[in-house]
Amino acid sequence: MLDDDVRRRVLDCLLVSQRHSWDQGLTAAVLEDSGAAAALRALVDDAVARQLPDGRLAELDPACAVNGAALGEFVDSLAHRLGDPALAAAAARQHGWVSSGAPRAADGTLFHLLGSRQVWVDTVYMVVPFLACRGDGAGAVAQLTGHRSRLRDPASGLWAARWDEDAGALADPRAWGTGNGWVAAGAARAVCWLPGAAGTAVAAEVRALLDAVLPLRRPDGLFGDVLDDPATPADTNVAAMLGVAALTGAAEGWLPHRYGNVGESLLAAVVDRVDDLGRVTGASAAPHFDRPGHSPEAQAFLLLADAASRRWRAGR
Repeated sequence: MLDDDVRRRVLDCLLVSQRHSWDQGLTAAVLEDSGAAAALRALVDDAVARQLPDGRLAELDPACAVNGAALGEFVDSLAHRLGDPALAAAAARQHGWVSSGAPRAADGTLFHLLGSRQVWVDTVYMVVPFLACRGDGAGAVAQLTGHRSRLRDPASGLWAARWDEDAGALADPRAWGTGNGWVAAGAARAVCWLPGAAGTAVAAEVRALLDAVLPLRRPDGLFGDVLDDPATPADTNVAAMLGVAALTGAAEGWLPHRYGNVGESLLAAVVDRVDDLGRVTGASAAPHFDRPGHSPEAQAFLLLADAASRRWRAGR
């Protein structure tokens, strides 16, 4: 786990970074985990102030179709907690965009960008937890299923990065490490909202992905930018994302105890890469994610993994 001083420095670096809508969603999750209620309310209010007329929350890049939904869970939760009709209306607008307004394939699977008929692996994190928390379990499972049918390799169990709907083929077949992390962390976040068979099925999806990815862990404890290509550089954030999934499942009891131990090992590997300023080094670098460096999402996922570790330890 992180000690208090390192945790503060990692959070400071997250908060001073320039952030896109999905990073704001991750930051909201961090603030919720840390009990920073006032800061979370301020962030949510700002996301609503920047909501586009079509419903996309905090979206500064109009090409992004789904990323604002990463904030939807927190707008919706605060609306219920505070009985705030303005927040409730904002959450409903975001839900309306995801459920019917955003561009999608014939089977309803969402496209990641406006002006492009591509299905991206990132979308799983952005929309599946939000739909689940809204009580739209059928929509959450349908999005996970639609993305899986296009992107998951049944032989390896790994997920590709992008699918082109018009070509009917993968646009980027690489087993992108961060992309697999988006799926694992997003599906894990959704399980607690999904009752019965739906939650069991999504939990099984997380476990299957972890079991496919973990054998590809490198001797330094990390994973490659492309999971099955040892020539690619390591990406620190992938270990944190998978650590969030493993520790969340162990803490909530839908993964066996040993996944908590694995998650703590992944967390420790990332903590070792935090520099004196509190930056997670060796992550895929924002804003283009084309080289090793730093990113707001790497800061956030380390803090989310640390919080999940604390929950797991408290419940043992």
